Amino acid sequence: MSYKVVIVGATGLVGATMLKVLQERKFPVEQLIPVASARSIGKYVEFNSEEVEIVTVKSALAMKPDIALFSAGASTAVEYAQQFAEAGCVVIDNSSAFRMDEDIKLIVPEINGDSLEKSDNIISNPNCSTIQLVMILAPLHAQYGIRRVVVSTYQSVSGTGAKAVLQLKYERHDLEAEMAYPHPIDKNCLPHCDDFTENGYTKEEIKLVNETRKILDDSNLRITATAVRVPVDSAHSESVNIEFSKPFELEEVRSILSGTDGIIVSDDVGANVYPMPLDAEGKDEVFVGRIRRDESNENSLNCWIVADNLRKGAATNAVQIAEKLVEKRLLG
Repeated sequence: MSYKVVIVGATGLVGATMLKVLQERKFPVEQLIPVASARSIGKYVEFNSEEVEIVTVKSALAMKPDIALFSAGASTAVEYAQQFAEAGCVVIDNSSAFRMDEDIKLIVPEINGDSLEKSDNIISNPNCSTIQLVMILAPLHAQYGIRRVVVSTYQSVSGTGAKAVLQLKYERHDLEAEMAYPHPIDKNCLPHCDDFTENGYTKEEIKLVNETRKILDDSNLRITATAVRVPVDSAHSESVNIEFSKPFELEEVRSILSGTDGIIVSDDVGANVYPMPLDAEGKDEVFVGRIRRDESNENSLNCWIVADNLRKGAATNAVQIAEKLVEKRLLG
């Protein structure tokens, strides 16, 4: 079977990546229906070597789509996702709108994709930083039981959007830029991803905590985060310290991670091999390296995780959810 697929936000960084991933993974698209803001209506996106006209949300609903991939922000999702769901379309939303809703599943297919059911007409895609983190945590949690996680992120500007990408590009060429951030990002690091909250943490840091607990189905997991924006175009990096309930051997940890779908262990420090954003950019896997024992704390491990935030951190994960729906025959 093939399916009518809507992309809401088709002209954004994530939406454009969704188009690319759908083509690369040969998802069975009968009809692509791109939706974007009013200024883009009547323009075209390219899909499978054809020009496809961008339409309004109302027009997309009238076409009776099977799947809608939302990448247009929380306010758009809140306004329109339920309308698509009520029309018999399964919504996979990349925003934060529904992630912590008790009735909506937060899915990373390799971890909890099998939990999807026919009744799931809105499915939430986790935050980009959360996805790459839980990909590593999940198999280790199953083996050793995680007690505590401390994560520091090094997040690329593409995670903020096109305006931030342009700010970095312009600043690198000593040009005046429209500011996506409150400070310059070139030659700088900003410990400021998303808005600050009353407790001094940013919303991004709180997302990492709450979403990780939900995906791993462990509300007691102790986790703390510091999220930092760095002058890198694409791919997020994370320094992670994990405390286990049980003893572990490093070679067993490497074996578990190497044997997990979607993970590539890149860890040979003698040959200067470790994950880097340049290596992860454009790829769908999560890369992990610098795997080593934390000698300051019993049963604790340090590692370094890198993934392309536009792909596995957003577009690819959403398409993989759609693939899981097809595999489980949950569409139509």
